[in-house]
Amino acid sequence: MIKQEIKKLAVQQAKKDAGNKQLKKESTAKYKAEIKASDNKLDKKRLKKEFKYYKKEVNKKVRYMAWTLVAVVFVILAVQFGPLVKSLLHATGASDITMDSSTPEGQAALKNGDHISLEIAKEGIVLMKNEDDSLPLNNEKINVFGLAPHVMRFGGGGSGNSDQSRKVSFFDSLDAKGIEYNKELAKFYSSNVKTGADNAGMLQMIKTMVLGETFDELENSKVSEQIIDNAKQYSNKALIFLSSSGSEASDMTVEQLQITQNKKDMIEMVASNFDDVTVIINAGNTLELGLLEDYPSIKSIVWVGTPGPYGALALADILKGNVNPSGRLVDTYAYDIRSNPASENFGDYKYDNLKKAFINYQEGIYVGYRYYETRYAKDEETYNKVVQYPFGYGLSYTDFQWEVVNSSFNEETISVDVKVTNNGLVAGKDVVQLYFNAPYIDGGLEKSETVLGDFTKTNLLEPNESEIVTLSFSVRDMASYDTSREAYILDAGNYKIRVATNVHETFESIDYTVNETVEYKTNSKTNVAYANQFEDAKGDIQYLLRSDWDGTYPSDKDISHTAPDSLLETIDKLDVIEGLELPELNQEVTLKLEDLKGLDYDDPKWNEFLNQFTLDELMDFVTNGAYKTIGIERLGIEQKLLMDGPAGFSYVFKKYEAAAYPTEIVVASTWNKDLAYLLGEAAGKEAVAYGIDGWYAPAMNIHRTPLGGRNFEYFSEDPYLSGIMSAEITKGAQDQGVIVFIKHFAMNDQETNARSGIVLWADEQAIREIYLKPFEITVKESEPKAAMSSFSYIGPKWAGEHTGLLNNILREEWGFDGFVSSDAVFGFMSADRAVVSGNDLMLDIMSPHKNKKALKKAYKENPAFIVKGLQDSVHNILYTFVNFQKN
Repeated sequence: MIKQEIKKLAVQQAKKDAGNKQLKKESTAKYKAEIKASDNKLDKKRLKKEFKYYKKEVNKKVRYMAWTLVAVVFVILAVQFGPLVKSLLHATGASDITMDSSTPEGQAALKNGDHISLEIAKEGIVLMKNEDDSLPLNNEKINVFGLAPHVMRFGGGGSGNSDQSRKVSFFDSLDAKGIEYNKELAKFYSSNVKTGADNAGMLQMIKTMVLGETFDELENSKVSEQIIDNAKQYSNKALIFLSSSGSEASDMTVEQLQITQNKKDMIEMVASNFDDVTVIINAGNTLELGLLEDYPSIKSIVWVGTPGPYGALALADILKGNVNPSGRLVDTYAYDIRSNPASENFGDYKYDNLKKAFINYQEGIYVGYRYYETRYAKDEETYNKVVQYPFGYGLSYTDFQWEVVNSSFNEETISVDVKVTNNGLVAGKDVVQLYFNAPYIDGGLEKSETVLGDFTKTNLLEPNESEIVTLSFSVRDMASYDTSREAYILDAGNYKIRVATNVHETFESIDYTVNETVEYKTNSKTNVAYANQFEDAKGDIQYLLRSDWDGTYPSDKDISHTAPDSLLETIDKLDVIEGLELPELNQEVTLKLEDLKGLDYDDPKWNEFLNQFTLDELMDFVTNGAYKTIGIERLGIEQKLLMDGPAGFSYVFKKYEAAAYPTEIVVASTWNKDLAYLLGEAAGKEAVAYGIDGWYAPAMNIHRTPLGGRNFEYFSEDPYLSGIMSAEITKGAQDQGVIVFIKHFAMNDQETNARSGIVLWADEQAIREIYLKPFEITVKESEPKAAMSSFSYIGPKWAGEHTGLLNNILREEWGFDGFVSSDAVFGFMSADRAVVSGNDLMLDIMSPHKNKKALKKAYKENPAFIVKGLQDSVHNILYTFVNFQKN
């Protein structure tokens, strides 16, 4: 035990010092001095052991960093010069992707995208606190403290980032809007900035993955009393930033979402010297903000998230009062970010008898507000100690009055009309939210105390102006999935329909009675019968029960790290279909792809066309799908260009110019469906101008905990809000003729171990009601033509080889008629398993030759089965291509 504690201390210090030569030098000198100075043999022995562990750990960390950088350099060199040039340049498209925005069409699309980006940033900013009319500034001068305002976070790392080359800094934005600030103070902090926020896509991802979040505030000892005195003479108003960045490939630590000691010291220094302090929250993850309540001088708090290149301009407009904030939070802000049950099973868990990591989704359906609002439904006092800001919360510079003018309830639809009147002195927009509370039967189906049913945002209302808005949802949306009956069940009883300002504060509640329990056995859109698809993903796990919070609350203390025999026996095992007839390939070419345009999917001519392929052509087509599909001239098949990412087109292999948008968490925070559509439309127009055929977006995985490294890239903790915003973006882009890849399907909710194929154990009710729901809504509302499968294993099956997920649910139950691509291919993602399970295309940058080799091996073992899978996949892809062309 003592040895473990010594090692723990050394490892903590080593991780802190790795990558920083000065810190490493200081720590080494400190250890040596303490060893030399110690007269106690036991202490000296302990210090020597700790120093030994320290050197070992810091060297390991540095070696890891070095090899990671070597790997990155190797990839870059391989792109430019390596022996993999043929397949690699095809996959990346680096040889001929231009994405030229200099044309008149490109410039018009870029200008439109920039305009939409600014509008989203303006409406996505959330006013969280505003005592004594602290904001707007009313021409008051401000002191801006800290390093963070000089390195404002505009986006995140990885594919969710975008071109930030035209970003406007915070201080340039203040100048542009005529806000006076203490330039001497700004100059002092600017001179102390050592590193900026990269916002550089792949570089930010690699940096965060290797080093973690390294930015911190300046020590107070470096801020002289004279600087403080001069600032106090300049103005009694001060402003500080609290920031944090996230990135693909790396999750956040608890410490990164807490206020560091340097930041605490800065808050203390500013709050104790100024009467009116504004705090800006510049982060894509929820932070712990309870400390801010300890300072009465902190009058206002503004959340900007990661707001895109024009986010600082939008913030300046709100500080100035040119724009009235109308955003609402899309996550619960808890005083302790670990207070949600999902945090008990989030992070690094590995099997000791299988080269896989795993996560137990023991919290079931109780994610985000579904937990807080249910657990503390009858305990307001405790709720207020746990939750600081509820889901859907946000303030305004004006006052709104609501009146429910009509409610129409029947067996099919819930509909409420609300009259919203601006009773204040300035124009503004308001958000009306509609929730339902379903009756819970003790010991019955798990149910959240309340669930978001619909929402809407008003138009800009001038003082004394009114607008009537309508909110509605289907009665069957209030049903819960019952695995024992393989149906959605609407229990008999009394339902509360709540018109609310946020999830916790009700304006008016209306009763709705269901006299007899209703069982929905089939999908309302397709009439396909529901059936359990994830029974093998449940595992031997106790899930959280509403009837026994304490007894079933998740814990990772006693979980087994031994993979069960059922997993060892079934992981990646395919049920091969025997007795299939082997098609005779390489038939004479009598049909070109264009000849099939407009034909039904099942038209016999498709079989004729697919039999014209050679086996190599089929294999090459499905394995070479990264950023650019292959063309086959003799069959009339053209290449298609497919690009990332959710916050604007993203490409890590070449610089280009494209519009950049606020990240999806900010898009969702607008609660504005029309703006989401306009984002998709703007991206679609750009795609047409740049020659892009497909867009890897939107991303709609769930903020399962505040620690998710890509939470900035996803919309919300709530599946309905996520699904509606995704559906609108999808409609906007596809209306321009662009193929949209909804992603990551499904359950890509953490980054740790994701790229090694993490095994997820989850209950089917939670899978359907939480993690699949955004995708289901998007398919239902906007009919996307493509999807991207995730890295995750749902039980024993990788998402890209899960026929229950991709065929039985996505295609049959929901009626999806497009094609599915994998996410970026890693070693566990095999084309031979994918193409026979509903995953049609491999986003494979480095290893298409390996996937083709796997297909050849599988073909030798079962040729008819593999050819059928290949033809089905190519059929799905080309059916979409030929029938969904740009205008």
